[in-house]
Amino acid sequence: MLDPNRWFSEVVENEGSAFSLRVREKLHEEQSRYQRIEVYATEGFGNLMVIDGCTMLSSRENFIYHEMMSHPALFTHPAPRRICIIGGGDCGTLREVLKHPDVTSAVQIDIDERVTRVSERYFPELTESNQDPRAQLLFEDGIRWIQEAPTGSLDVLIVDSTDPVGPAVGLFTRDFYADCWRVLDGSGILVQQSESPLYHLRILREMRDALRDAGFSDRRRLLFPQPIYPSGWWSATMAAKGVSLADFRAEDAARRSFETHYYNAEIHRAALAQPEFLRRESALEDCQAD
Repeated sequence: MLDPNRWFSEVVENEGSAFSLRVREKLHEEQSRYQRIEVYATEGFGNLMVIDGCTMLSSRENFIYHEMMSHPALFTHPAPRRICIIGGGDCGTLREVLKHPDVTSAVQIDIDERVTRVSERYFPELTESNQDPRAQLLFEDGIRWIQEAPTGSLDVLIVDSTDPVGPAVGLFTRDFYADCWRVLDGSGILVQQSESPLYHLRILREMRDALRDAGFSDRRRLLFPQPIYPSGWWSATMAAKGVSLADFRAEDAARRSFETHYYNAEIHRAALAQPEFLRRESALEDCQAD
């Protein structure tokens, strides 16, 4: 929502809150087959992408989200080589995945090609690895792709989706997670963006239950700041098929051969720490499961 004083605001009506950025100009607007895509030039956050009225990413702070959606999972898997990203049309998560030299293939499946094409124009720093020979970009239904993928064919599966509305609803279900469990190898890891722990606790609960019911033996929440998202506090949920998420290759993370702006081994450990209200929620869920 852009007001007459050129502030773009995402309003969270049921929480009585909003996040705003002052805008210099609107750079782009289109209605794709699936959603409305807008790009603004802001005063302090660089370019801003908005989808269906919700802030998606800005030039200034997107590195936090993209690094936390990729590196914790890849440094937890013992040998991540075959990676799949569902969603992620801006290609920032793909760029981070391809920083890992041992990755041999990274397929990204986003239903809306226009998000990628708009990103290539207005966020070229995020799409700079799209021509990497290990990368494959597909524009189709990610749910169907996972249903048809061979059993045990992936090491890490990253679900970099929008909120659980519209085309993304099916990415938050037990049936989808069961397909993910089948496609992952014996040490496979899934990570999915899981909204704000402050505003969207019901979604986090439902995800944890659905992942458990789909067969994932260990489930952990990663917490991190995300300035342009509702509440400014965000999460990703990791789920493991056959490894412990409490451990990761800390020495490899500390000695990584590539640059990051947010992620390091200490941040990885800290992101796994849970505030008391989430620890109580997890204990209650485990008791109910028993």
